[in-house]
Amino acid sequence: MYSETVEETEILKYLPLVEKVVSQLNIKRADYDREDLINIGVIGLMDALKKYDRSKKVPFEGYAYIRIKGTIIDEVRKTSKVSRSKMAKLNDFYKAKEELEKTLMRTPSEGEICEKLDINDKQLGKIHETIHQLASLSLEHVLFKEENTEIKLIDKIEDTNIQQTDTALLGKEQVELLTEAIKTLDKREQMILNFYYVDEMPLKEIAYILELSIPRISQIHGKIILKLKQYFKEVYHD
Repeated sequence: MYSETVEETEILKYLPLVEKVVSQLNIKRADYDREDLINIGVIGLMDALKKYDRSKKVPFEGYAYIRIKGTIIDEVRKTSKVSRSKMAKLNDFYKAKEELEKTLMRTPSEGEICEKLDINDKQLGKIHETIHQLASLSLEHVLFKEENTEIKLIDKIEDTNIQQTDTALLGKEQVELLTEAIKTLDKREQMILNFYYVDEMPLKEIAYILELSIPRISQIHGKIILKLKQYFKEVYHD
């Protein structure tokens, strides 16, 4: 157990790490400024300091980076505008998709999922919009976190590279995984990801460039996220 003085000293020591995490996060929420995110990140740092097990010989910086980032994203996600009913429908979607995958031994079509859930194309589009809203918090968090669990793919990557992994390598590994996955998308889908996450364009501008409606762009974005998640599932779970 740390004394208050020791913990304060450690917090000051690793405060630059918190600031680094915040600077690398792309959270598109006007109600959180940089100072808010740093304060939330410090909570994650304190949690990491209390739970860090030196006997496992995992670099503290890499461990703390994940804790800090997860704490910030989870807090922002809690206060997101995605209602419980929308989350419930999304969970039903994932459950139906998983059940169909086991039955059909392949990825089900949108029509098959709609039939399973007894919903129409418009209602499925709303689910895609929910996925879009969640992905606006962090593409990495949505892609590298499994449904119904707190275990993230990034944690598994760290475990399998335990001796040589550090924060930089974790980031590099994710970039490589994403690069390979994005190559499987068509040109328009790649453009939307680039506009949204690299150029940080608002949906209105993306819709104007591609001559589509804003709801349609959010639906396509949601479908892109599903495609990428399916790619990772097939590559790392089967």
